[in-house]
Amino acid sequence: MVLPLLKPPCAGWQEDLPGPDELVAVEPSLGGRTPNHLDTTYLEVPRSSISVRSIFIFFSLMMTYSTLRMPFHVVDAYLEGDMDFVFTGSLASFVFVWGVVFCFKVAACPPRDEPLRFNRIRRKIYAYNFRHRWWNPFERWKVVPVSYDWSQVRAERWSQMGALPNGGFIYKTGVMLSIVEPGTNKVIDRFPLGTMGADEHAWAYICTYMQQGPAALPVPGEPKDHNDVLWCEFGLLLAPKVVWPADMDLESRTAL
Repeated sequence: MVLPLLKPPCAGWQEDLPGPDELVAVEPSLGGRTPNHLDTTYLEVPRSSISVRSIFIFFSLMMTYSTLRMPFHVVDAYLEGDMDFVFTGSLASFVFVWGVVFCFKVAACPPRDEPLRFNRIRRKIYAYNFRHRWWNPFERWKVVPVSYDWSQVRAERWSQMGALPNGGFIYKTGVMLSIVEPGTNKVIDRFPLGTMGADEHAWAYICTYMQQGPAALPVPGEPKDHNDVLWCEFGLLLAPKVVWPADMDLESRTAL
C-alpha cells in the first residue's frame, strides 16, 4: 500500500505525482486549454475557482426578491400575534440575506483569472491565489499572490465525492500544489492547480517546461487575454481584473 509522502496530505489524496525535477511518464497537456503566455523565460497557465458565475447572479436576484418581501410577512405575523412565524420568518430573512450576499460575492469577487506563473530562469512559481471562506460572505474575500522556489513545489492528485440537495452525488478530481519547507515533507502552503481537467497531464506540462523548455511542449494555440471578456459575460464583467503586484509582476516575467 502506497502512503502519502507529504505531511499532512491534501484532502481526498489519491497519489503523489512526480517531483519538480523528476521525469514525467505521461503526455504533457493542458487538456485543450492554451497557456496565457509561453516563452523561454516564463509560462503562465490559466486557472479559475468558478465557472458558472451567471447562475449565481440569477440566484442572487431571485433571493433578493424574497428577502425584500419577507419583512412585510414578519410584521403582519407580529401584528396578528403569530410569534412562531415571527421567529421562523426572521430566521428565513437572515438565511435569504446570507444567500444574496454569498451568491453575489461568488459571482463578482473571484478575479477573471487566477493564473499561475512558472519562471524557468529564476526557478520559481508565482500564484495569483484567491482566498475566501464560503461560509462567511460578510468578510472580505481577497487575492493573495505568493511566490516560492520551484524546488519546494509538490503535486498531489485528489478526488472527492459530495452529496447534492436532490439526493444525487457530485464527483470532483484535481491536482493540488503543495509547498514544502525546504529539506522536508512538511507542507507550509497549498493551492489548487485546478479541478475537473487539471490532472497529471497538466502537471507533466509544467514539469516538462521547467525541465526542458517550451521546445519540448506541443505548439500552443493563440493565447487569450484573461481581462478581455465579452459583453454578454455578465459575471466576468463584474469580476475584478487580474493585477499582479508591480514588483512580483516584473520579477515573474523577467530573467535574472
